Amino acid sequence: MPPEPLVPDPLVHVIDDDDAVRESLAFLLETDGLPVRTYDSAEAFLTAIGGERKAGCLITDVRMPGMTGLDLVRRLRELCVDLPVVVITGHADVPMAVEAMKAGVVDFIEKPFEDDTLLGVVRRALEARGRSDEREVERAEVTRRLATLTGRETEVFDRLVQGGANKVIANDLGISPRTVEIYRANVMAKMAARNLSELVRMGLLATPRNS
Repeated sequence: MPPEPLVPDPLVHVIDDDDAVRESLAFLLETDGLPVRTYDSAEAFLTAIGGERKAGCLITDVRMPGMTGLDLVRRLRELCVDLPVVVITGHADVPMAVEAMKAGVVDFIEKPFEDDTLLGVVRRALEARGRSDEREVERAEVTRRLATLTGRETEVFDRLVQGGANKVIANDLGISPRTVEIYRANVMAKMAARNLSELVRMGLLATPRNS
């Protein structure tokens, strides 16, 4: 039986079709002591890795010409490439980011984001393997927090984690956008979520991937 390809030192692979964004992300990560390799498209990344097993994690924009970030996630699953993926998204792309997380993405970051937020997410992604026990503890805690929500708060929570805007949620539930804002603030406080992406992550953590 031939030996498996050697796994190189962990790398943060950054994919974005915007040159300035790639350079900015690479600079930030390298300044924090993380080795980085950049690609201007998903196709370029797939060509570069070939059949080589990769260690590290991947950061990709959701919307790119050609293969999107979501398309890439699906392709990596087909290729059995077990590489933690973080997607970067704009507010309008949250539903797509939710779909990507259901497909196996470990986290997503909504623009604009703080440097520390990105670095924290990347560090967690690099440590993602071998943390199933910790993940079960986290899932139990999220379930406990969900149990503290009222019925209406749960309805708002469910729609928020699917990427629903306040006006859409208001129309769906037959309440005012201002009332949605109040429920949304209550949900964020009870779930101890600092931002929408964190709330979405909690929702997906408590829900089976194939749901």
